[in-house]
Amino acid sequence: MTDPIWTPKLVEARLAEAAAVLQRQPSVQVRGYFSTWPEHLYEFSDLVGQEARQTSLPPPSPGAISRMEETLSWTFDLDPIDGKIVWMRAHNAPWKAICWRVGLQRSAANERWLYALCVIAMILNGQPAPKNRSRRYVIERVRDVASEVPPR
Repeated sequence: MTDPIWTPKLVEARLAEAAAVLQRQPSVQVRGYFSTWPEHLYEFSDLVGQEARQTSLPPPSPGAISRMEETLSWTFDLDPIDGKIVWMRAHNAPWKAICWRVGLQRSAANERWLYALCVIAMILNGQPAPKNRSRRYVIERVRDVASEVPPR
């Protein structure tokens, strides 16, 4: 089986999956603390006036955790602001909150996000990321290459 040709959309989907897996991880509990009280068993009459408990998703599969661990290292080569924007978008943060956090306008934050996705795609495809070119040049170059790739 051949390696996939990475596009910014595939990178974005993989980052969103990694963020979802991170949110589904069980919480860390401090060892050594426990309760000697017995578990309370509720009867139906006790539950009548209560709010419904919020259900949670099951823990992620081992394959999803492996993909998440691989994905976590993708932003190490990016500018810290670009990496922050990428992870905030992966966690579905609104653009207004992202712009407030990083101190950029919406268009600048969007361009840096697209540039970061393109750089990650280029690195995953084994291509060197151009250092002396503008962000717009890199985005257009990756878009041109992605348009030549046949859909799966």
